[in-house]
Amino acid sequence: MDNYLLFNLKCSFCNKDTRKFKSTDINFHLEKLNLWNVNDKHEMIYKKYIFSNFNKSLNFANEVGLLAENEAHHPDISLGWGYCLIMLHPHAIKGLSLNDLILASKIDKLKY
Repeated sequence: MDNYLLFNLKCSFCNKDTRKFKSTDINFHLEKLNLWNVNDKHEMIYKKYIFSNFNKSLNFANEVGLLAENEAHHPDISLGWGYCLIMLHPHAIKGLSLNDLILASKIDKLKY
């Protein structure tokens, strides 16, 4: 499944029965995303976007928020002057799922 196919999917409701990805699944899909990273425990993916000022960081964070609300899959967002850090991890399953990769692919398509 490439980034284009991920982009065209919709996040689904995550619960205790949602399939949690193994490290090999995560690494396979990360290769198709644009510079996303995985933490040591393979339970979160993250990416730091760089901007020329605070206002652009804030605008991007708001765009991500609108997209996340539409997908019903909400990232942790940290921002400051010149950056916006997006962290994706489902709380319901304590690991990564297809939803995280879908949302990451859609975030990458935002204009910034």
